Amino acid sequence: MFKPHPQLVVLAAFAFALCARPAATESQVRIVRLSDVQGGVQIDKHAGLGYENAFANLPIIQGTRLHTKENGRAEVEFEDGSTLRLAPNTTIEFSRLGSNEAGQRVSAAGLVTGRAYVNWLGKAGDEFTLTFSRQKIEVDHAAHFRVANSSGLAQVASFKNDLEVVGASETTKVEKKKMVTFDLNADDKATSAKNFTPDTYDEWDQQAVEYHDQYARNNSIPTGFGASDLGYYGAYSDLPGYGTVWQPYFASTGWNPYMDGAWAWSPGLGYSWASAYPWGWMPYYYGDWTYVPNYGWGWLPGSGTVWRPGVHVLGTGAPNFQPPVVPANGMSTVVVGRGGPVVAKAPESRTFVSSGSAGLGVPRGAYGSLRHLNSQVAKSKTGSIYLPVVPQFAASAPQPLSLGSAAAAAGPSVHLPSAPSGHAPAASGGHK
Repeated sequence: MFKPHPQLVVLAAFAFALCARPAATESQVRIVRLSDVQGGVQIDKHAGLGYENAFANLPIIQGTRLHTKENGRAEVEFEDGSTLRLAPNTTIEFSRLGSNEAGQRVSAAGLVTGRAYVNWLGKAGDEFTLTFSRQKIEVDHAAHFRVANSSGLAQVASFKNDLEVVGASETTKVEKKKMVTFDLNADDKATSAKNFTPDTYDEWDQQAVEYHDQYARNNSIPTGFGASDLGYYGAYSDLPGYGTVWQPYFASTGWNPYMDGAWAWSPGLGYSWASAYPWGWMPYYYGDWTYVPNYGWGWLPGSGTVWRPGVHVLGTGAPNFQPPVVPANGMSTVVVGRGGPVVAKAPESRTFVSSGSAGLGVPRGAYGSLRHLNSQVAKSKTGSIYLPVVPQFAASAPQPLSLGSAAAAAGPSVHLPSAPSGHAPAASGGHK
């Protein structure tokens, strides 16, 4: 039977008291998650430093700008599990991440240029606004849509539920499974398409939606962002004396949760720990890590409601464990282990998965059940296996929007070059 050290109970109570105190006086400004980064993605943290390389698990705060290059894609995840995805050559700014007097979350982003996908879950009356050109879409209910914005044209396509696009002089309704194009050079004239024309990146967006839906199920954590990654990359266990503990797959007894990551500086936050692991959000900002003899490191969810950066470990940790030390000053990213910005390199022919990797380098949703692969790694003589590499999306830049006379007659649409999907599991072939 596992029994916690007597100091654990005291430390847990003390830690809870510390993290609970600021909650009553916290500002209305919120923090959301840069949940996925593929290819070239840059971030402007609104600190006067301009753009720098972005990587997954960076905090997104009000005023942040994201830019995807011609081979880049990104995803931002909100507290309830809602997501915003950016296709290549897209720039977006988060103009508001706050809460209203009723305690509902209010989020607003401006699509400067490019293509954005929004899957808003509409929980608890939270509100989201996406502005583009002279139009805006406001939703306080479940909605799933795509917006493309260029210098002369803008297009809105709704996958789920009806939308209203509010312009300077009129409001345009976009029905489910319909598209509307706005000619920005002709007083934002709206033209409805006769047919719904798929976009090249629709499949990538749909597979991401399915990933979150599938792996966020049966998760009891109060806050929703990061839940799907916990469901895919690890599993919960009930340990006597400890309660519910989550542990990533491929975590050997010699692994510790702070082996790989980076200290990332943000205005108003200072330095916070950005984990290199694809699941590395919730376990580093909520609850605590603890080391259990004969089991290894595991995460104790705790209340899961108060965001706090830094290193949070209950007990002394594993023998010889040395937690990373937060930088005393400066604003540069400080890399620890294999963490930090991802450097582009030639694609490998195989993916190497080993005991102690804790999922590092495994694309989310790519290989079905990791529980089965975890067993294979544990049983292998070398403690490792090789997997086929998941095909990546094309690096080609999206073509600009076009609205010719023939296109207007048939219903204007966005045309992009072909690109393979970024995920391996079977997809539905289109949005539901």
